[in-house]
Amino acid sequence: MTRGYNPATSDPTARPGAEEGHLIDIMFFVERLEGMLANGKKLPLTSNVIVDQAAALELIDELRHAIPEEVQAARRINAEGERILERANQEAERIIARASEQAAHLIDEQGLTEAAEIESRRIIADADADATDTRRGADEYAADVLLRLEAEVSRVLGQIERGIDSLHVRDEPEPVAAAEVAGEPVEPVAG
Repeated sequence: MTRGYNPATSDPTARPGAEEGHLIDIMFFVERLEGMLANGKKLPLTSNVIVDQAAALELIDELRHAIPEEVQAARRINAEGERILERANQEAERIIARASEQAAHLIDEQGLTEAAEIESRRIIADADADATDTRRGADEYAADVLLRLEAEVSRVLGQIERGIDSLHVRDEPEPVAAAEVAGEPVEPVAG
């Protein structure tokens, strides 16, 4: 479990980090769900537990509200990557413009057209290489951020699905004993 949360001892309504204004952490809700299931009253002879339906439904509703916030965080990360790419493109254009200006200056001042053309090609080639490196670095950064976000979202989605599946398990009817079907009295099991 993350952030030292222990469902057996922690207050299920207290959210770690909430007082500092952190974004809602989906993992917190998954941990609360896990705590609810771990602390539910066990049904005899089954792996099912009884949980407070109202509390479970309230937790699911809170989880539904938290997911859009995580999506907004992903959008902000994506927008940041796009801003980085835009800045890299602007920097590349600025470098190329400066290289062209330097080449024109060499031609005007020295009158050495051939030397100026060679220097101009070199400067432009250097500027293109710098621009390519800058774009590549920005692309790698954006891809890395998006891959980490995808992995986190996939991990959280798996935990949510497992939590929902475990809620569905306890809704399944219990098997009827053969003695009950035959109409014989059944001795209650001590729990």
